Amino acid sequence: MAAPDITPHAPPSKTPRQLVIAVVLGFAVPIILVTLLANLATTGMRRGAGSVGSEAVAERIKPVAQVNVGEPASEAKGEKTGEQVVQQTCGACHASGAAGAPKIGDRSAWGPRIARGEKTLLQSALKGVRAMPPRGGNPELTDDEVERALVFMANKSGANFKESGAAQPGPAEAEAK
Repeated sequence: MAAPDITPHAPPSKTPRQLVIAVVLGFAVPIILVTLLANLATTGMRRGAGSVGSEAVAERIKPVAQVNVGEPASEAKGEKTGEQVVQQTCGACHASGAAGAPKIGDRSAWGPRIARGEKTLLQSALKGVRAMPPRGGNPELTDDEVERALVFMANKSGANFKESGAAQPGPAEAEAK
């Protein structure tokens, strides 16, 4: 019987070709796996499941408030009440006190202005004063509409001004009375 060969064998040697293949696969396989996993993770978002579409982004970044300086086409020019003008134009600043505007109902802020008189206040409103542009930024307002808005705000803030050239109430307002 022959004795088993117990002499140590030399480890198999790697060829340069095998070395290049091992290095390339060592880098390529993890990169491909990460790319596939990232693609799998983001596929649901592109298809709409929990998506962040352009409408959703636009909704999230829209302004908190918008100032409407135009008037709706359905209303005749010069027919707005003071309250309507305040809601559509003046309230953007006078409701919050933005840019130093006296807040509607703040008697201490309006007191000195009311003391100067309605005519002086009206001229300031028509021509603009400090941060307030002429006609509150709405050039489409008539003098009567600006005056109605001024009287409305001043009366809410402690004045007792009378409206001149008062707008006729609309059908909905007439029925409410």
